Amino acid sequence: MEIDEAPQKVDIAAHIVTPGTAITNDPAFMRGHGTFSEHDTIYSSVAGVVERINKLVSVRPLKQRYSGEIGDIIVGRITEVASKRWRVDVNSRQDGVLLLSSINLPGGIQRRKSESDELQMRTFFAEGDLVFAEVQSYFADGALSLHTRSIQYGKLRNGTLVTAFPQLVPRSRSHFHTLPCGVDVVLGVNGYIWVSKHVPASKVEANAELIYSDKNEPISDDEREVIARVANCIQLLNRMYVKITDTSIIFAYDASVAHPVKDLLKHDVAVELAHNVMAYLEQQG
Repeated sequence: MEIDEAPQKVDIAAHIVTPGTAITNDPAFMRGHGTFSEHDTIYSSVAGVVERINKLVSVRPLKQRYSGEIGDIIVGRITEVASKRWRVDVNSRQDGVLLLSSINLPGGIQRRKSESDELQMRTFFAEGDLVFAEVQSYFADGALSLHTRSIQYGKLRNGTLVTAFPQLVPRSRSHFHTLPCGVDVVLGVNGYIWVSKHVPASKVEANAELIYSDKNEPISDDEREVIARVANCIQLLNRMYVKITDTSIIFAYDASVAHPVKDLLKHDVAVELAHNVMAYLEQQG
């Protein structure tokens, strides 16, 4: 497969390769990630999409672990409470770190964290808790440093976690969406997606204790069904390898109303809905 010489990325849809596929033998090109060189020919070392920027040729894997960037909005699970920090599973090669100094205290009090705060760390986040956070920086070993110093970040309640391929969740201006069906969705770019009952922000702001509460709000059977339908729509989009955005979720939800919730993950129904979503997204441009 030869690559043209225009200084831009190649067409993704037309250049999916498998390990060992010859990409180019032009000596003007340099090999990047996901490739190797042998006998003056560049080959792919992974299954993925050939990309090119100027003279650099690389292969982006179709499936890979999340690789964080500063400013990313992620959903993670607390795996360990350590000294002045929590370790967080962020679907990456290693756990992220949430420092005690990087969270808001109940009531939004601004002060240095004391020894008494360290003794109460499990009242903020305990093992197994799900957290909505932002990537703040990197540590020397490459681990992500997280923070929740905003009213929109914190502990997640009232819903269910859905796991998707990280590459299907694009980075955007907003990752927190309230859908027309009355459900809140947090699209973590690390592939962890939280679907929950809608709770007005004003209610959380009025009661600071809710930020770290472990108790769910009362959830009716109708609300549970809507949450389950949205979660299944996200799972079928992931299974059919369709980009997961608020637009694709809303359209998949509307198209799924004709089917029972439990049938959404059946292969024929999932294929039908995924094709409808892809056609809609192409139509929208």
